[in-house]
Amino acid sequence: MRHILVVDDDPMVCMAIEVYLQRNNFRVTIAEGGEAGLRALEDKQFDLMIIDIFMPHMRGFESIRIFHEQAPVIPLIAMSGHAFANLDSPAPDFLRMALELGAARCLRKPFTPDALLAAINDCLAEHRPRSDVATAVQLG
Repeated sequence: MRHILVVDDDPMVCMAIEVYLQRNNFRVTIAEGGEAGLRALEDKQFDLMIIDIFMPHMRGFESIRIFHEQAPVIPLIAMSGHAFANLDSPAPDFLRMALELGAARCLRKPFTPDALLAAINDCLAEHRPRSDVATAVQLG
């Protein structure tokens, strides 16, 4: 069973993601905030990380960079609920910036459960562990 780390400061977002992923046969560890997420990363093995860009006490871009540095082989999905009220404004593209810092995928909140599952499945397919790849080559 694939193990996913979800890092977000909003307990309702965490709970919704956790319930949905568990129903889809994933093990889930919730960390409410960047520091808790980094502690979880030290203690457990994960197949994927889902990290909110904007959280208190640890700015999201800092956490994206740190999480990617701590576990560069674990795919990271960045998510942001930042208000993009005026699409014509010169506001920075936070999701593009997250990709440049190491995120494999980005999701803009609110996102659908199907979009979340598609991003997870894409990341897991692209970042199969070396042992899985070796086994597939030997079996093929």
